[in-house]
Amino acid sequence: MFDKALSTVQKYDMLHENDSVVVGLSGGADSCALLHFLVSLREKMNLKVSACHINHQLRGAEADRDENFAADFCKAHNVPIYILHADVRGEALRQKKSTEQCGRDIRYAFFSETAEKLNAKIATAHTASDNAETVLFNLARGSGAAGLCGIPPVRDNIIRPLIECTRTDIEAYCTKHDIHYVTDSTNLTDEYTRNKIRLEVMPVLKKINPAFESTVSGMTQRMKETVDFIDRCAENALSSALTDKGYKISELQKLDKAVLSRAVIMICQKNSFAPEAKHIELIKKIVYNSGAVELKNDLFAVSSQGFFRIVSKTSVNTSQTVQWNGKENLSINNKKISLLKINKDTFHNRKKIDKFLFHNALDCDTIPLTAVFRTRKQGDIFAPHGRNVTKSVKKLFIELRIPREQRDSIIMLADGSDILWIEGIGVSERASVKDNSQNIVLVSTEHITERNLK
Repeated sequence: MFDKALSTVQKYDMLHENDSVVVGLSGGADSCALLHFLVSLREKMNLKVSACHINHQLRGAEADRDENFAADFCKAHNVPIYILHADVRGEALRQKKSTEQCGRDIRYAFFSETAEKLNAKIATAHTASDNAETVLFNLARGSGAAGLCGIPPVRDNIIRPLIECTRTDIEAYCTKHDIHYVTDSTNLTDEYTRNKIRLEVMPVLKKINPAFESTVSGMTQRMKETVDFIDRCAENALSSALTDKGYKISELQKLDKAVLSRAVIMICQKNSFAPEAKHIELIKKIVYNSGAVELKNDLFAVSSQGFFRIVSKTSVNTSQTVQWNGKENLSINNKKISLLKINKDTFHNRKKIDKFLFHNALDCDTIPLTAVFRTRKQGDIFAPHGRNVTKSVKKLFIELRIPREQRDSIIMLADGSDILWIEGIGVSERASVKDNSQNIVLVSTEHITERNLK
């Protein structure tokens, strides 16, 4: 085991001289072997080795036994230990998670907190056997290629020196070095999904191929190389397809199906949503055929008007209005409206080179004091400056391909149903600055996005 672990450390560049490393120590064979291995490297590499132990309070006296054992083991090896008592069952009920998932979350949070204090890497005792079980577990859930990559040897500041060692290797190492350890009684039952795989499925597969764990390790490494390549293709494609309105559907439709699937997953993850296989397939359909898919409450994938995007259906107060005054800064729907007086000579000298100024400068003398800032209403009409045409605001938004979910948040200056200015679009013919205009104001909002009229 020692040679395998050392080879893994070197292959994946896990440790360097003078590093600090904190070991997740349960007291079982794997974690005790890992701590013993790192202690054996401590003097040679000048490592600072410490340990973390979590008492999950799930097994009564047995959990207390494990805690005491871990403390004694660390004392015997001159290793500092940090211990956390956690009510995992109660926390799982509060968070509506499985006990397994909640325990994992608590463990890694404690590891990260301790590692940050010590400026250390985190070492966990995952083995090739754990890796094989994880692959089978993901396969049973219908995972894609990423799930078949198994447990990564290195992830962020987490290292796994034993990832290429089997459970048999670990037990032999413990016997050779007279390393005592404790056994978690729940590992001997099939109460949990992973234990069923360990106790019922793995023995059958190892009868077919005694080197099954090593075979899976090789497969996961090759699969990781494949997934990394597909990820790079997806990242490059998304970068090319991204616009301020979403991702160009025409670009997404050109992608190979495997690359498109990864691209869909990446877009969802950027919006804090972990898609299942059913979501990925539904989203791919609307990329080709347009439409919308509900991902979760108020979160939708939308494919329309040539663009794909993930949107949140948050309500907008469309009835809110703010009276125009031509002088003071205002606010509406969490947006700030700035009104800045402009010298007429400055405007006329710059209007041809400053498109923002051209589209957002208003002749105050044409705007009645009854005008208001608001969002759109049915029946609104707009005559864009210089276009010699009048059309409904609805039709204008469609022509400009403004995403439907954004239309109700766009601020407009309105005199009844006659729209004088629209955020991000421009000024109407009626309110535009003429050669003889004397009282000129530049209007803008804090998050304005200019869309030039053509």
